[in-house]
Amino acid sequence: MDNNVIDVSDLTKQFGELTAVNHVSFQVREGEIFGFLGPNGAGKTTMISMLTTVLRPNGGAAKVNGHDVAHEALEVRRSIGLVPQEYTADEDLTGMENLLLIASLYEVPRAEARSRAGELLDLVQLKDAADRTVDTYSGGMRRRLELACGLINRPKVLFLDEPTLGLDVQTRAAVWEYIRLLKEKYHMTLFLTTHYLEEADNLCDRIAIIDHGKIVALDTPRALKDSLGGDIIEIHVDRPAEDGLAASLGALPNVKHVLPVDGGYRLTVANGEETAPLVLDAIRAHNLKATRISIAKPTLDEVYLARTGRTLRDQEGSSDEAFRQRIVTRRARA
Repeated sequence: MDNNVIDVSDLTKQFGELTAVNHVSFQVREGEIFGFLGPNGAGKTTMISMLTTVLRPNGGAAKVNGHDVAHEALEVRRSIGLVPQEYTADEDLTGMENLLLIASLYEVPRAEARSRAGELLDLVQLKDAADRTVDTYSGGMRRRLELACGLINRPKVLFLDEPTLGLDVQTRAAVWEYIRLLKEKYHMTLFLTTHYLEEADNLCDRIAIIDHGKIVALDTPRALKDSLGGDIIEIHVDRPAEDGLAASLGALPNVKHVLPVDGGYRLTVANGEETAPLVLDAIRAHNLKATRISIAKPTLDEVYLARTGRTLRDQEGSSDEAFRQRIVTRRARA
């Protein structure tokens, strides 16, 4: 499509024997908020690192704003902004000085840089703290400053790697509002990674669910949830069931999928209210008792579970990634 600002084809990245990104293809449309949702270690940061030219792919190709990430790295960098997981602002400089420093790296004229910096500090509500050193900022203020730094060159595409990692619920919601504002006010294209289900659901126009370096689903949040085709019944029983119970549940009218979970089963059904009594009858027929039953509409976690056989593992990943996440979280809460 002519309005694709990111075009990824068969992109692959390996670190020794580990394949972090495994033959991935997708497109990002101009003006949309596109999300990469997955657990730590799924390949999200590696993907952003390749698209922002920090890492060179081992295979495949990718274009950002029409420029090849492997062969036109400088052109790519000039047209994008990046808000990384880590806090990168110099703590000994003020908020204004940090923005002017980043602007100088992009060769923005000094007078224009100061004007842009003032506008951005106002946008992220840091104008009153512009002349304070960053070491006096709270975690939420630092994240907002990082957002401003990523915008100083007026990028066509802004990459955000776990933009609310470690922030409290209130501050996270505020960052969401800034992200929406960038799309609405500047018609900017945003590419974000997250392992927060509610973040992807609330912000993204489309979501790619990634696991072990592969995209397992890609669509709008609503379409992904609707793809499960009904309600979710989760039922727990008083003791381990024999193998025949799963088959009995799967044979019930309106039951589309049965997945064993710890202590029971999770069923995807066409109509939860009508099917629940039949589920209870089937359990009693196997001389078991239901200890808990719930009926809910599908969530992105159910989509992830259906596509991978596991729930989203918020805390999984390599030891290096876990250590980095702890550092970011600690600084965010300072």
